[in-house]
Amino acid sequence: MSFRTDTAYVEDVSPGSGVLPPRAWYAASDAKSLSLNGSWRFRLSDTADAEDDSFAREGYDASGWAELAVPGHWVLQGHGSPAYTNHLYPFPVDPPRVPTENPTGDHLRVFDLPGDWPDRSDGGAVLRFDGVESCARVWLNGAELGEFKGSRLPHEFTVGALLKPAGNVLAVRVHQWSSGSYLEDQDQWWLPGIFRDVTLLHRPAGSAPDFFVHASYDHAAGTGTLRVDSGALGRVSVPDLGIDVATGEPVTVPVEPWSAETPRLYDGVLAAGGEQVPLRIGFRTVELSDGLIKVNGRTVLFKGVNRHEWHPERGRALDLATMREDVLLMKRHNVNAVRTSHYPPHPAFLDLCDELGLWVVDECDLETHGFIEQGWRDNPVDDDRWTPALLDRAARMVERDKNHPAVVVWSLGNEAGTGRGLTAMAEWIHGRDPSRPVHYEGDFDCRDTDVYSRMYLPHAEVERIGRGLDGGARRRRELPFFLCEYGHAMGNGPGGLADYQRLFEAHERLQGGFVWEWIDHGVKDERFGYAYGGDFGEELHDGNFVCDGLVFPDRRPSPGLVEYKKVIEPVAIEGDPVGGAVRVTNKHDFADLSALAFAWAYQVDGETVASGALPVPPLAPGESAEVKLPEPPAAAPAGEAHWTVRALLAAGTAWAPAGHVVAWGQFAVSARPRPSVPASRGPVRGGSLITLGPASFDARTGALRAIGPVAVTGLRLDVWRATTDNDDGAPWQSDVRHGPLWRELGLHRMRHRLDAVEVAEDALTVRTRVAPAAREFGLSAVYRWTADATRLGLTVSVTPDGDWTVPLPRLGVRFGLAAADRVRWYGGGPGEAYPDSVTAAEVGRWQSDVDELQTPYVRPQENGARAGVRWAELGGLRVEGDPEFFLTARRWTTEHLDAAAHLTDLVPGDTVWVNLDHALHGLGSQSCGPGPLPRYFLRAEPARFSFVFSAVPA
Repeated sequence: MSFRTDTAYVEDVSPGSGVLPPRAWYAASDAKSLSLNGSWRFRLSDTADAEDDSFAREGYDASGWAELAVPGHWVLQGHGSPAYTNHLYPFPVDPPRVPTENPTGDHLRVFDLPGDWPDRSDGGAVLRFDGVESCARVWLNGAELGEFKGSRLPHEFTVGALLKPAGNVLAVRVHQWSSGSYLEDQDQWWLPGIFRDVTLLHRPAGSAPDFFVHASYDHAAGTGTLRVDSGALGRVSVPDLGIDVATGEPVTVPVEPWSAETPRLYDGVLAAGGEQVPLRIGFRTVELSDGLIKVNGRTVLFKGVNRHEWHPERGRALDLATMREDVLLMKRHNVNAVRTSHYPPHPAFLDLCDELGLWVVDECDLETHGFIEQGWRDNPVDDDRWTPALLDRAARMVERDKNHPAVVVWSLGNEAGTGRGLTAMAEWIHGRDPSRPVHYEGDFDCRDTDVYSRMYLPHAEVERIGRGLDGGARRRRELPFFLCEYGHAMGNGPGGLADYQRLFEAHERLQGGFVWEWIDHGVKDERFGYAYGGDFGEELHDGNFVCDGLVFPDRRPSPGLVEYKKVIEPVAIEGDPVGGAVRVTNKHDFADLSALAFAWAYQVDGETVASGALPVPPLAPGESAEVKLPEPPAAAPAGEAHWTVRALLAAGTAWAPAGHVVAWGQFAVSARPRPSVPASRGPVRGGSLITLGPASFDARTGALRAIGPVAVTGLRLDVWRATTDNDDGAPWQSDVRHGPLWRELGLHRMRHRLDAVEVAEDALTVRTRVAPAAREFGLSAVYRWTADATRLGLTVSVTPDGDWTVPLPRLGVRFGLAAADRVRWYGGGPGEAYPDSVTAAEVGRWQSDVDELQTPYVRPQENGARAGVRWAELGGLRVEGDPEFFLTARRWTTEHLDAAAHLTDLVPGDTVWVNLDHALHGLGSQSCGPGPLPRYFLRAEPARFSFVFSAVPA
């Protein structure tokens, strides 16, 4: 037996050697298996050849090595550091060469076989690795098994002849960098290690080496046809359907079809060679028909998300509970589809998608985005030497996942340019599995794909595609379209989701899209709360671009996910306040409304005064009905009235309890009285102060000092916000990015000039000009104060002067309160909302702590505004607005928020700073996509808005 330090395999473009052909994955059979997850011995070297491979010998003493959890990444367990890049390779681009500085982790596990493990005469065994980044070389009991690449793909070795009852030594050498790294340039952390399960599987003699479940559905006949192809003779049984046939034999029976809305699965068994393999069979047919993706004869609308695998402490080493949590959160927020960006997920995740119901675009472990820096020169996907590796990756995805009914589209990969290798992959997949369409966004001419797909298109271009006005190759114009990425959910946002959804629903060709992305990839870190790119001293990094999810790293839903849930809700509830009815529309593709119960509430000034059940017929998909509401209660008080109608689960499901709100609608019946203050008290000078009703002002500057017993600090016009990731945009974008332009023009450092303090018989008027240094443009701001005995009125008139070439970030007033904790308000809530992300704001009465009003974006930025506020109470003050306003309150200034890089930089002060905003600029998703639509721009135009202040009785 020889031991060597040869590392040529690391840079070889082949996918590996010694591994078995790929095959279908299944959770368990009645054959024996042994999990090798757990604590392993670990040694880290700086280079691929720093140590020889004598550690693989039996009897090697590794007692002095560290212990490491497998599955896991060594850089998240104290050995080196993670590194984040979006698309730049973190090593010199010289394919297939990689740096000599190549962190290499040697892993050792000694294990005994269970006492009931079958002997060799009863078959063999295979050793399975479900995911290793990026290249692994494997030995068992001193014998070299081979090596492989393809980090997010399964690899198996035959090991039956090498096993012994006790003291088996499994040795795995893992290299961080390899030729495979050039194919894995996804937007994510670089995290080496054995990060998915390692399992020893007994393979009984005569058992099926692989099997392919074909389960189609004829929607016209209501029947399903089942055929299970297998490499071994066996039988297939499905007791609920009375099926018991030989493998390879088709059988047609009446069935209930599978869909993401009605995920009907039938339990079956494949019996071959003494092994019983469980089958979970979903009957469904995917086809391209009339230029559309149809499932079971119906067009589907993807309301999807892109999902990287992530845990803030374990990285991509996910357990089943975390995967289930993801799927449950998606279902509860009306998400119906997942694109597995940008690699096949842990196979158990697809089991959950089958069980609970999600459409899946299953994506190959392929991205070569870094080659864009050299005009795609030397791109592996257009180099025939790499084609075997590409075909291996395609086969390992398809063969592993082919039996999942949830998988309805195969994807070749992401952002890898174009080339002959992709064509070869598409041809192989079409030949192996013609039952599913093939996707690849980079193929704009759709030469190799069955779907026209794009990323981050502006709304106007999406509409042109929907209308068939996009031009391009004829084949492309005849294909269905979806946005494989849109709505970039980085920081505060995305805005404009409702506008996209209206387009998807208006044009049949537009089959929806997948928001980028599901989760913020923050790394839990005691220094920062959550760390992002650059926090580990990376030579190259892309900052917090890795934090662009609809859920925070700890999987708490962000306001963006709450907005998305409302935007994509599967039931539309629209009110007719004159007719006293609601129009209910079933927007499901497959399910009727029989699983839902409807409830109404009649509210006055945010308080529910009556409620009840609302009978709604079990509408079929696409159907609508006018449903009469009851008469408003005769004893209802006067005020602003709303009807709110909710669609709730009538009974518990596998993904949510009874009463879970699926959809809701709200509409006004009567308008609210506008607040005003009759000028019954005039201003009175008295030394250094002016008193006006319950308020006092500085006599020299006209600055408000107090309202009754409540001290007020620094009330003045405010136009600045701590820029969001979407305000700042991405540096490669050619469109105007407002955040940098705002700073260049000085809107973050406005100066306030006092022009006049005018004391009249009925009002105090303060005239100012607000403008940035070094610029000639500005805003004239006039504050007119009036009062009665207990209330103080403020009307702010704003007039721009000079040449304003940019919209404003915000427009309103800001002031400080010495103490404030609880906040009560009547208006939109309960969460934050902005002009183009306001669909989920429900009008009602809400309350919160000041701290709870903050949204903990991993990189601090503008957040926490409540929209449509009629009145608010905090810090002993009541504020009413005319018109409604946006409310923000925080324990630090906007300037402190703007300067913070992490949440731990935000230190609460002694003052609560309150913003009452007449208007805010929209959000958009320009951190990677388009900015706000023009109708959400806050243009510098004349504006007038009013507030009424009063002290809240103690």
